[in-house]
Amino acid sequence: MRAASLDTPPPLRSPGTRPAWGAYGRLFTAGFREQAAYRLAMFGGLVANMTFGFLKVAMLFATVRAAGGTVQGYDVGSMSAYIWVSQGMLGSVNLHGRLDFSERIKNGDVAVDFLRPVNVQMATIATEVGKAVFALIPRGLPSVAIGALLVGMTMPTSPTAYVLGLVSLVIGITVSFSTVYLVAVAGFWLIETRGIQILYMVLSGFFAGLFVPIALFPDWLLALAEATPCPSMMMYPIDILTGRTTGGAAYGLVGVQLAWLAGTLLIGHLLTTAGRRKLEVQGG
Repeated sequence: MRAASLDTPPPLRSPGTRPAWGAYGRLFTAGFREQAAYRLAMFGGLVANMTFGFLKVAMLFATVRAAGGTVQGYDVGSMSAYIWVSQGMLGSVNLHGRLDFSERIKNGDVAVDFLRPVNVQMATIATEVGKAVFALIPRGLPSVAIGALLVGMTMPTSPTAYVLGLVSLVIGITVSFSTVYLVAVAGFWLIETRGIQILYMVLSGFFAGLFVPIALFPDWLLALAEATPCPSMMMYPIDILTGRTTGGAAYGLVGVQLAWLAGTLLIGHLLTTAGRRKLEVQGG
């Protein structure tokens, strides 16, 4: 047995070729198609979305009514919009912390990934975002539509809110995977990352606004949440799509999302480079 070290990383592209940006688009499409194969799982996810959506309706509507009809600017209609849009995003935003890339690091398959003429980080995120975007079709849109029909909700009338909201939604999905990638890449040093995944799942859902809008947090907890990328994954897209945040403030939220995306991608790149130098794969 011998250990093959990857101290010197291979080039990101073959000599004499253009950067493989088109490959990331194909990986996105491949992820989209892969997720399309799991139709029964998507239906099961939709059922789960609706079940927990109605539970949130019961609890949060009671909170609004107990507060006299509004709480932190949320009335029944806007709270319903928050509930069903957040449930619709649940299948696309990674708040569970799991990524196949962590298993590839653990079993050594990542060595093969490093030999491919694409950036490992960008290839992983492009594939996962493709899967997530498909999930919006069988899980996201029906969740919102059913909630609107059975419960009702207050939504904006301006098309700008929906256009900017969709942009924010895609950025939020990407931020979720670029952040989860940081959890996965810790496997270069820890090997087993399940503990970090569980911690991430607990904290990210809370700070992202999955359970209650972060506007309901006390000031100190709201400041703590906003110091993390979590609101950029879910809460900010919801605020824009539901019309709670409009105008310059909405563009400001998108700017914050882009800043977190750039930051998590940069940290992921640095950790991948350091981890690649450290990686040793046992082989014959």
